[in-house]
Amino acid sequence: MDYDRIKHSYVVAKKMMEIAVNYDLSKEDINNCFLIGLNHDIGYEFTTNGINHNKIGGQLLRDNGFKYWKEVYYHGDVDCTYDSIFLEILNKADMQIDKYGNDVGYTKRLEDIKNRYGEDSIVYKNCIKLIESINKKN
Repeated sequence: MDYDRIKHSYVVAKKMMEIAVNYDLSKEDINNCFLIGLNHDIGYEFTTNGINHNKIGGQLLRDNGFKYWKEVYYHGDVDCTYDSIFLEILNKADMQIDKYGNDVGYTKRLEDIKNRYGEDSIVYKNCIKLIESINKKN
C-alpha cells in the first residue's frame, strides 16, 4: 500500500477508537476497533484498481483467522445485510478521513470522492447513500 493509504488507515483506526468511546465499549473492544481500522483497506494491496478491495481484504483476513473480517469485507457496502457495532463505527470513521489521512468530516470527504471519481460515479453515489444511512442512525 502506498504511504497515503497507510496514513488513511492509521487515522481511520484512531478515529474508530475515538468514536468507540461514545459506544461505551470495553477497553478490549476499543483496541479491536484500532485493529479493524488499521486493516480495513488491506485489500488495496491486492488489486490494481481498488474495485472490491473490501471483499479481497475481508477474505484475506478471514483466511488468516482475523475475528473481525466481516467488518472489513462489508465496509462501504450500502446494500449489505450484515450489521455490527464495529461495522457501524468503521463506516463512520472511514467516511470522515480523506485519502491523505486528514479528518475532514462527511461533507469534505464526499467532495474529495466526487473530485476523484466524478459526480456520476457509482463510488460517489454509494458514499452518499452510506453517509445518509449513518446520519439516519444518529
